[in-house]
Amino acid sequence: MTKLVSIGVDVGGTNTDVGIVDREGKILSRKSLKTGEYLTAESFISQLCFEIKNLISDEEILGIGIGAPNGNFFTGNIEFAPNLRWKGIIEVKNLMKKEFNCPIFLTNDAKAAAIGEMVFGKAKKMKNFILLTLGTGLGSGIVVDGNLCYGHDGLAGEMGHTQAVFNGRECGCGNKGCLETYVSATGIKRTLFELLSRNISETPLRDFSFNALNSKIITDFALQNDSYALESFDITARYLGIKLAEVVAYFRPEAIFFFGGLSQAGDLLLKPARNYMEKYLLPVYCGKISLSISGLSQDAAILGAAAMIWKENL
Repeated sequence: MTKLVSIGVDVGGTNTDVGIVDREGKILSRKSLKTGEYLTAESFISQLCFEIKNLISDEEILGIGIGAPNGNFFTGNIEFAPNLRWKGIIEVKNLMKKEFNCPIFLTNDAKAAAIGEMVFGKAKKMKNFILLTLGTGLGSGIVVDGNLCYGHDGLAGEMGHTQAVFNGRECGCGNKGCLETYVSATGIKRTLFELLSRNISETPLRDFSFNALNSKIITDFALQNDSYALESFDITARYLGIKLAEVVAYFRPEAIFFFGGLSQAGDLLLKPARNYMEKYLLPVYCGKISLSISGLSQDAAILGAAAMIWKENL
């Protein structure tokens, strides 16, 4: 009997991951591409289609789900993504429709991860929750009454580009002070280097260049009680907690999930973030919002993209 599967595609600024996913959320096979190696979007999509066809053996494809920066569910386009080398509007869905005769859905990568959490993860029985992706930037998927919030034009829910600090750090989107410039793997690095520039006490963290440093290294030093690393996490958690209190007031989720490199710090980030959130919440919400790491581990992006297809076929 032919096995029914969906294809999940996670388009990132550095890598693009493709996986064949069954109804239980098992990735049967996968492939990775170097996104930045392709000079044009057309050459990238052509290679992507080739790799998908190579992954398929005797499975029946229900559809292809794609999570991408600035992916618009309504249009099927990637629109002005700051973290991709190709600028402007990329008609991903239309280009792939030339190669595949099946449903193709595209959305923001964080929104795809939220759908994955709903279909395969900890939010299976939830109708109101939020998922934040804490990687190079900060993405968000907001589920209200069982439906992902797309807004008027498909681009709603960009928590990472709400204001955290008036006229603050420069952001890749062109604005200043966006939340993702403070709460992300890149943001915590910027915070640490600001602390190092204002203080003279010694720490082994001074031996790292900005490009060599990452959130895992900061996490490791925080676990060793390095004061600069710990303060970096506290500052990051304060910005995050304040914004969580704000978004709770708008949407009153049952739970908030976290995915991405920075979220792997676990309680180093989530415990102080919870404390700051509770401090700024309206009293009626206090003690009622769960914060936890995504149930999809590091495969959330692929599973989330594939889950768009399974959600349509439940």
